[in-house]
Order: sequence, then structure tokens, then C-alpha cells
Amino acid sequence: MASAQAQEAPEAGTYGVQFLCSPSQLAQLSPKMFRYLQRLGIPARLVKETVDKPRGAMTYSLLGSGTTVSTLFLAQRTELAIKDEVLLMPVKNNKTRKLRTVSQKEILLALLHPGRLTEFRGKACDVQALADHVGIRQNTVAWAEVLEWGWPEGGPAKWNARYWVNGTPTLRTPLHKALNDMFFEQGKYDIGCYAATKVVFAQGALDYFRRVNRVAGKARGVEQRLLADGEPLVDLEPGRMWSFEVDFDPLELERPGKILRMVGGVAPGNFVPGDWVYFLNTDVRTSQKTGYEGSNAIYLGGNRFDDYYNDNDHHYSYQEKLSEVYQWRHDVFSRHRDAEKIRPLSVQDYERLNATPENGGLLMGFRVVPYFFGYEDLPPLPVLRND
Repeated sequence: MASAQAQEAPEAGTYGVQFLCSPSQLAQLSPKMFRYLQRLGIPARLVKETVDKPRGAMTYSLLGSGTTVSTLFLAQRTELAIKDEVLLMPVKNNKTRKLRTVSQKEILLALLHPGRLTEFRGKACDVQALADHVGIRQNTVAWAEVLEWGWPEGGPAKWNARYWVNGTPTLRTPLHKALNDMFFEQGKYDIGCYAATKVVFAQGALDYFRRVNRVAGKARGVEQRLLADGEPLVDLEPGRMWSFEVDFDPLELERPGKILRMVGGVAPGNFVPGDWVYFLNTDVRTSQKTGYEGSNAIYLGGNRFDDYYNDNDHHYSYQEKLSEVYQWRHDVFSRHRDAEKIRPLSVQDYERLNATPENGGLLMGFRVVPYFFGYEDLPPLPVLRND
């Protein structure tokens, strides 16, 4: 039976996308995978297929990357011929607009790249499970591309009262309408980066099945999990994501995410578009300031991380993101207002910051990613009690 547990660190030297299958599944996998690669414009000569029949494993890995684990500059590799895609995205009043965003090709190539292993087991031993996962990631990135929410600056969050009451949809408001409003009427919301990240992931998954792929059953499944406790923006991620915090509740260790799982053992510099990434503020003093404990970010592809508040022309490069979090210790809370306080960083500084906190850096060693909806048995959510 397929399960939705966290995917742990791969065996040394194993990377890419791995299918763990029954013999009948394995027999059908190869031609479907290479048709999928062809559809995305990825030449078969760039991908290595490794078969381990005793284990029922088929692994696909990107060739030509050597020992490099960073995916930040994939789009600069001329032999990969990566180009952004233009999607038609909804806006208010039932209108649409064209949006340039990461290609599904770049997402899949990042998944195939050295630095992590993504496993598809049981019912998820299906190329369509991989295709849907790539599609959800692309849709998540698309919704994160052009954002300009307000920043609460230590005060209370602001929500459009027509659809929300402090992060909870108003009575009889369909969830998709409440979420859409947060993107259509951004000026009516002031939210922190933690809430903003959860909003984007909820929108990315639900909207993918409602509008992009139009699979009603899967859309209902995502919606039911989000609304299981009546709070669609609570507990999207697994509890153990925050186990590094001093006041972490051990009872949270086993709580699964509603729509997201953790992936461990990811190499520094390895990012797949649609990853939730966390940068920890390791400065004791400023990490006590509300909203500056760390930075929740979504990787957009092409060496870009989201900018929820349009402080940096809608995105940060990786170096800019590391610098943003590092500069908080010098009281740079606005790159414009506090520009004179910014301390220059050297190449060696960036190399040091591109490590996990226990090794002197800022980057947590996990990523948080969507489940394989419809292709695995998702972990049951805690049962609500009426005391």
C-alpha cells in the first residue's frame, strides 16, 4: 500500500526520480517515462535510466551534472534549452492575464538533478503521478510570481472581512473563492511570510485540480483535508518541520501535514521550483523580533525566490535571500529604509551561509513539498474532539 510518509535522505550516490513498483508496473514504466520526457522537450540522451529488478526500482537521473548539486543555474545550461512558459491566469471579474513563469521542463530537470531523491511508491508508481506533481509545483510557483501583500510589521494581520475572519473563511464562503480573493485583492491583506507561504501552497494545489487539471475528485480531496478542522491555513505542513524551535511541542512530531510533506537529506543549493524553503535567523537578539525568526520562501526557478511584499522587484536571488536574513542582525528590516546599515558580504561569507545552521549557515536541510494527490494513501489527520 502506498504511504505518504516523509521521504528521507537517499542512499549515497542515488539521485533523481525513483519509481518503486510491482513487476507489472515496472514493465510499463520506461516507454511512458520517455514519452513524458519527449513531451517536455528533454532529450533521452540527457537522462540515465537505471533498473534494479530485485528491488522493483527504476531510477531516472540527469546526466552531465558531475558532482554539482546546485540547481540554481540549470536554465543557463545551453544543452538543456530551458525557457519559461507563459500561462493564462485568472484575475478578478472573471478575466485572465498572461503570466511568464517557470517551465515544467525546468521543474522535472531539477527533480532529476543530483542533490536529492524523489520516490514514487505503490500506486504512485505512475508517470502521471510525476506529471501531476510537476503541474502542482508549476501552479504553485505561478501564484507566487507577482505578489504585493502588506507586511503587518509586528501588528495584527489584516484580512478582507468579506471572505475571512482572522484567517478563517467566513460562513458559507467557498474556500476557493476566499483563496482567490487573496490574490485578486492583495491590497486588502497584511500577512506574515508564514501565512503567505501557506496561502500560496493551498492555492497551488486546490486551483490545480479545480482549474488546470479539472479533476473534481482530487479537488474535493484537497479541499476536505484543508477544511478538516475548519481552519484551512493551519497545519498544512508536518509538525516536525518546526522541531528545531526551543518551545517545540514533542506531541507535534507525529502530526502529518494536511497537504505537504517534508523531504530530508537535500543538498545545500539544491532547489526544485515549488519547494518551501526555510532560512533560519541564527542571531539571538533579532530572532526574538516578531516576524524575523526566519524566512519562509518558495523557490520559483531560475535562481529566484518569491517576494511576498514586492520589496525586491517580486523576487530575490539566492544570494539576496541569504543576505536579507543575515542583515537582520544589523537591524536591516527594510532594504530601502535601512540601506545604510547593510554590511557587504564576501564570497566566503555566502559559502558559509549556504549551509545548515549547525554548520554555521542559515539554510535548513529539509524542503517541504506537496503530496502525490490521488496516487498515495495520505496519512490520517488528528481526530477533532468536542470537549
